[in-house]
Amino acid sequence: MCGIVGYIGARDAFPILINGLKRLEYRGYDSSGIALSNGTTRIFKKQGKIANLEKHVAGEKLDGNIGIAHTRWATHGEPSDSNAHPHQSQNGKITLVHNGIIENYAQIKERLIEKGYEFKSETDTEVLANLVEYVYLQMETPCLEEAVRIALNKVVGAYGLIVMSDDEPKRLVASRKGSPLVIGVGDHEYFIGSDATPLIEYTNQMIYLQDYNIAIIERNSFTLKTIDNNPVTPKIKEVDLDVDQLDKGGYDHFMLKEIYEQPTTIEQSFKGRISADGKSIKLGGLMDVMSDLIKAPRIIILGCGTSWHAGLVAEYLIEEYCKIPVEVEYASEFRYRNPVINKGDVIIAVSQSGETADTLAAIKKAKEDGAIILGVCNVVGSSIPRETHAGVYTHAGVEIGVASTKAFTAQVTVLTLMALQIAKEKGTIEQAEYENLIKELIEVPNKVRIALSKEDKIRSVADKYSEAINALYLGRGYLFPVALEGALKLKEISYIHAEGYAAGEMKHGPIALVDDNLPVIAVAPKDHYYEKVVSNIQEVKARKGNVIAILNEDDHNLKQMVNDYIEVPNCHVAISPLINVIPLQLLAYHIALNKGCDVDQPRNLAKSVTVE
Repeated sequence: MCGIVGYIGARDAFPILINGLKRLEYRGYDSSGIALSNGTTRIFKKQGKIANLEKHVAGEKLDGNIGIAHTRWATHGEPSDSNAHPHQSQNGKITLVHNGIIENYAQIKERLIEKGYEFKSETDTEVLANLVEYVYLQMETPCLEEAVRIALNKVVGAYGLIVMSDDEPKRLVASRKGSPLVIGVGDHEYFIGSDATPLIEYTNQMIYLQDYNIAIIERNSFTLKTIDNNPVTPKIKEVDLDVDQLDKGGYDHFMLKEIYEQPTTIEQSFKGRISADGKSIKLGGLMDVMSDLIKAPRIIILGCGTSWHAGLVAEYLIEEYCKIPVEVEYASEFRYRNPVINKGDVIIAVSQSGETADTLAAIKKAKEDGAIILGVCNVVGSSIPRETHAGVYTHAGVEIGVASTKAFTAQVTVLTLMALQIAKEKGTIEQAEYENLIKELIEVPNKVRIALSKEDKIRSVADKYSEAINALYLGRGYLFPVALEGALKLKEISYIHAEGYAAGEMKHGPIALVDDNLPVIAVAPKDHYYEKVVSNIQEVKARKGNVIAILNEDDHNLKQMVNDYIEVPNCHVAISPLINVIPLQLLAYHIALNKGCDVDQPRNLAKSVTVE
């Protein structure tokens, strides 16, 4: 991890590479570097932000029409100049950048030390660079492509990489296994990236490498093979991505921009999928598997982090309206616990990036066991959609902020559509209720706008609690996952320890935390859990806890009971997660802002988690 950029063509490579690294900042990183070649390779790398790298290269000669660049998120070795990428082999023959983890790097390193190699960093990537060089130097007729292929057959783990050599100065070799890599096709030039964001301002023609692909790239040629040297026909896709999505658009942070985009992104998620008369739903991506969904004995939803929370909302929806048992699993646990998968089971993988390593590995295992695999992803052409039998894209657009906001509400919207269509086809929902829920869903964008209009009030609440050390979030039913998501947002970007809890479980442990320093955020709209949540709030107040309630505008009784409140519009309980999560996102944002935290790029986090 975490970001790769490469270029070969007639232009100066440096401006393209440095701009590409900035486009990839959203993925999270702790150091960055660039290698340029004009026949001789020069490497520049620096710990910290890309601005540090720019200062480091000021006054240097930065010419060259070929280059590779990287933003690193530390796995092996702490953040430092020496551990930053690109890495060069001992004899200077090989320079490479690499995302992923080489699991058997220690054994390879030991053998290379025996051959006389010395190492300057703590990284698995330097081991890989030296392995490629060692293979290269053993050849009777050295060939970079062949050396990369042989070396990769010796490694265990995940990789997305670009390799270059002064001996073959007009060529780049790129490959992937488990870590995404995209090739942008220009006019006698090629651009390489971990995703399309650093490439889209130059071309919208993209080749998405598959696992075990090796690309041999020259200015006027592109060859694609497998790691076993079998030819592969490249498939060029036209990517529909608006460059404007990659800018802040006048907002102070990408996160704030993306919070405010949610009325639009939620609408995009259901637009064209709900009939013009608002009486039916049609998800084209499920047509071929609808009969399997109707008769499914069980549905298992897999996700990590925010996507797992979206899956929990879907569990309530599917069990209530489709009458199908649902399990929601952390993908990272599911893949290792020898789960029982029966033929006919349906797996729904939820992932913003479509590249989440744990989720990808989990669905591959379930697929081998005969399950039907569906995907709910945001990034078209990503790995998870390619591994599934069917699925639905969320159409949320590029999400730059590391802490997910619009991707979560888009996922919940799509999962709601899926639950309602399955229920209708299965006959487990009355027509009147079905149409009412569709109507409620159509009204969500306007209700989100109303929730967003309360930002000034939310900012004032944030001002009161920004010095908190801990926070407790409570919710019940459909809003228990929202409490979890609210707590996650706060801890991700403000570094305040926060815990989400089912409100009814509070007296089974968390109530011990309550004192006059603890903010307790209770999600308490008027639904059929309302009286119970009010009782839980009273228990907190009896112990001098500070309660912030997310409540409906007409709830004058609860307003008198709590310390602070944030109003949201009334809505159907099944739709309520989409409305009630909005103030929690804004609350986390403003508390983090007050604390001086890096809202878009919180410490230690990466946007796309492509390693275990």
